[in-house]
Amino acid sequence: MQRKRNYRSEITDGSKLKIAVVVSKFNSDITGGMLQGALETLEKNKIKKNNIEIIQAPGAFEIPLTCQKLARTKKFDALIALGCVIKGGTDHYYFVSGETARGIMDVMLKYGIPIGFGVITTNNLKQAQVRSRGKGNKGIEAAQAVLEMTVPIL
Repeated sequence: MQRKRNYRSEITDGSKLKIAVVVSKFNSDITGGMLQGALETLEKNKIKKNNIEIIQAPGAFEIPLTCQKLARTKKFDALIALGCVIKGGTDHYYFVSGETARGIMDVMLKYGIPIGFGVITTNNLKQAQVRSRGKGNKGIEAAQAVLEMTVPIL
């Protein structure tokens, strides 16, 4: 069982933040729910709709390059990466999920930009559905985490 994480519910004023959300088209029935959760969280935290850009990547594996291209522009205060990798009958799952996570971390460290990690990895479709809806929505958690990272670190 996973522990519950306590995120602060609202930042003081996010109206000046510019955030890009990179979302995988692959498994869009799952990533769409995560995107909706992330957007609702940003809105609750006073991020203006015109300060949010949504960019689609073909799949989870392409998310790091998309994040890198966005980071290079220096137009955004933070990025959110949303994807879904469901385990199949081969080792492909391990390569895609591991390299996606590593690639996103590399971009974050190289460019010093916060990236909310919302790439879920599940054993089956049912687990993915649970993690893309309601209180378990990992899009919400990724948005909350990245908002916390936009606060200056002393």
